[in-house]
Amino acid sequence: MSLNFSILDLKDKLIAIVEDDVPSTRYYETLIQSSGAQVLKFRTGRDFIDYIKTNNTKIDLVIMDFLIPLINGIDCTRMFRKERKNVPVLMITAYSSEQSKSEAYIAGCSEYILKPVYPENIYALLEKYLKQEVHSSAMYHS
Repeated sequence: MSLNFSILDLKDKLIAIVEDDVPSTRYYETLIQSSGAQVLKFRTGRDFIDYIKTNNTKIDLVIMDFLIPLINGIDCTRMFRKERKNVPVLMITAYSSEQSKSEAYIAGCSEYILKPVYPENIYALLEKYLKQEVHSSAMYHS
């Protein structure tokens, strides 16, 4: 079974990736860019927090690693939530402990996903969190 990802059109979306592992960042970036969305990349939690505190750019979704330098993913999510309450945050991590999972949800994560994450899972999450607006507005243009 092959999935057709070309139907996922996210040209007007901006997705932040907060991940210190370069291959993981490239992987997410490639998948996201194939949908037409723009990508912001941050290698440390500090860079991400500094950006959101000094920049009002509308971020549509955040892909967050759990263990990132300077400020971890849980604290980043907590701080991000103070500013932007309704933006989905997807925690993608290798940590499978129930404690880290519950901490992530308490901090405000929308999803807690264990690595490795396959392309179809990334696309399904992008569609779940970003495509709903497109469906509702598309109904009025037919």
